Amino acid sequence: MRAVSDVEDDLVTASLDLPAQRLPIGAASGTRVVKQGDAHSPDGVQSPSQSGSQVAATRRVRILVSNDDSIYSPGIATLAAAASEFGNVRVVAPDVEQSSTGHAITASRPLSYRPTKLPGIEAYRVNGTPADCVALGAYQWDRVDVVLAGLNQGLNLGNAIWHSGTLAAAKQAALLGLRGIALSAPPPDDDDSEALKPWIRRALEILLPDPTLPLVNVNFPRRPRGFVWTRVSVRRYDGCVVPMTDPRGRPLYWFTTSALEGAEPGTDRWAIERAWISMTPLRLDLTDEKALAACRSTRPLDEKAAASENRPHEPDAELSVREDEAKAPAAAAAAESDD
Repeated sequence: MRAVSDVEDDLVTASLDLPAQRLPIGAASGTRVVKQGDAHSPDGVQSPSQSGSQVAATRRVRILVSNDDSIYSPGIATLAAAASEFGNVRVVAPDVEQSSTGHAITASRPLSYRPTKLPGIEAYRVNGTPADCVALGAYQWDRVDVVLAGLNQGLNLGNAIWHSGTLAAAKQAALLGLRGIALSAPPPDDDDSEALKPWIRRALEILLPDPTLPLVNVNFPRRPRGFVWTRVSVRRYDGCVVPMTDPRGRPLYWFTTSALEGAEPGTDRWAIERAWISMTPLRLDLTDEKALAACRSTRPLDEKAAASENRPHEPDAELSVREDEAKAPAAAAAAESDD
């Protein structure tokens, strides 16, 4: 069994050896049960004090921790405490709950970055979204190696990756060229929090040293029995609008959903239903490669002409596109605030 300090050495070496442009990898095509036994039992994880080894002489890895449940959520304290065994930790999280805000960023007003007291952890609160927190946290803390998002108080399975603020924090890390790991669990009962802690440490021990995984979504069942690699569950939902009224009789509405299909084998939801911890590698490139190939084959446009062009790179054209992007409403509002 490898000591936590040995994992830290691997992570520092891997992070320093990474190329400047990290390329996301595709999601796993199926499920593979990670080899069980002592190596993957939570009881097999050794603390630095148990291993007796010293901290590596190289720079300690920097781990930025964020979430969408707010800086005052007990889940972020649990995750930060576990991460502190692997490197230097700083928490940067929203000042209020930002669940289901997706990958929104704040461009219409300035953001604040305020120190906040958390026991034994350097922490800052931001009046913005999870993506804001990661972007600002990476700006304020030079040379961040990895971003951990969570521990979310609720699962983020299947289609939830589209609207989850927790996943958005991890994806924002990937957009910045950092590694992002999102970790979620069911809302805890009294016994769940302590029982999950060794499994959280084991998940970090598996993922942190591996630079080939730039973006991963991790979900914990209430009583785990091991780890599996999974793919995203994509199933149809019945989206419902539930009307109601406030005390003055004014109309209000709740959004809710119910699944129309069962979980597909090998997916994150399938794993959680069977008490396996789900680990899903993700990527930022949403291109449907099969559909793209089919379109080029059956309905070609001007691809041949575009590919045969021998025109030199035109900096003015690139600048023009950037100027057009800057004219978007959100960017324009940010520019006005600077005046």
